Amino acid sequence: MNGILTWDDLNKFEIEDLDRVHGVNNSYANLRLFGHSENDVLVTLYRDRHSWCPYCQKIWLWLEFKKIPYRVKKINMFCYGQKESWFLEKVRSGKLPAIEFKGKVITESDDIIAFLENEFGALGSFITSSHLIKIRELEREIFRSWCNWLCRESFNFIDNSFRKKRFKESISKLDEILSSSKSGFVDPSVSNTGDIEPGVGDIIFIPYMERMNASLIYYKGFNLRSNYRHVDNWLTLFEGTSAYRGTQGDFHTHSHDLPPQMGGCYKESNEQQITFSKLIDTGEGLGNYELNQNYESKYYATIALKRVIKHKDNLLKVNPYNKESFDESLRSALSHMITGEVLIPKKLSGISLRYLKNRISVPRDMPIISARLLRQSLNKIESLSNINEIDKIPFRHRYDQDPINFTSSYK
Repeated sequence: MNGILTWDDLNKFEIEDLDRVHGVNNSYANLRLFGHSENDVLVTLYRDRHSWCPYCQKIWLWLEFKKIPYRVKKINMFCYGQKESWFLEKVRSGKLPAIEFKGKVITESDDIIAFLENEFGALGSFITSSHLIKIRELEREIFRSWCNWLCRESFNFIDNSFRKKRFKESISKLDEILSSSKSGFVDPSVSNTGDIEPGVGDIIFIPYMERMNASLIYYKGFNLRSNYRHVDNWLTLFEGTSAYRGTQGDFHTHSHDLPPQMGGCYKESNEQQITFSKLIDTGEGLGNYELNQNYESKYYATIALKRVIKHKDNLLKVNPYNKESFDESLRSALSHMITGEVLIPKKLSGISLRYLKNRISVPRDMPIISARLLRQSLNKIESLSNINEIDKIPFRHRYDQDPINFTSSYK
């Protein structure tokens, strides 16, 4: 190769467009049909624009696994942008998720599922089933113990050890339940094709389990999947479904979107925490602990490239660092991702690459593997810079992720 690829060169690496409406689940879709016509659509899902909200993910997953045709309207969360005025007129509280069905608006995720079950039938069990009461209570117990360990500063080593012990006791109960399940799911359902899939008892667990897996390894150095093999198998079963993968965030996204949502996350400084958090922040990732699936790197690299090219002009515009050298630095990273060659820009802006690397959001922008490959290449070129500047990710809010500069093209 003669040099860093131009934008015209990069545009030549083509990949077939994703069928957002009829194809696999994806975060870009505004309409999902599952073989139905648009006239059959009765449900509109209002979910957060960045795919950060765990309660939105719960409804999103239920609709996908149940294959109910629906429209999507995306709304800002307060932690990263101004809530849309038209949505506040519809839902005064601004709460997400919400659905609209024949003009009726329903909020609160469990109430939404109960309403949808009444209209379309259950996914596995009904959410109000008596045998799910203890499961739902356990989900809340695990959630509380996680919050108590992650989101409250410990007074001392003994206090931290107690909080950790309480979490481990709670999560062990789920691991034990899963150990006795032949399907590997808490509440298996059967798809139209006869496949065993997660039911509502699993759907209520997975959003926060996904976030626990990410946050505990980043802030505490605690590897959930290596400690609880039945939970690991359960997560792997979810990851084997395209319905789930379309909603799944990665460790970097969750580690940095949770603090403003949860009121803070506290680090437990230990050797594993330092190692794991560095691997996550640099973009190296944590392999199968993050996504236990085989993949073809070239395919996912091309997806990442296509997503960057789509938003190139806005990415160049909003980056606050070294705008005059960001273009070439970015093309150098993309060239490395696609060809494997390391070519140093004449004017290298490591900080502008770091800024972009820190703001890739999954699944909002691209799939986990695409984001991992892009971050790795951004990090590779960034590391060639001899100027070690700091780009701090906000902790109390994420207004740096305000979609106002992208909403016209953010599809």
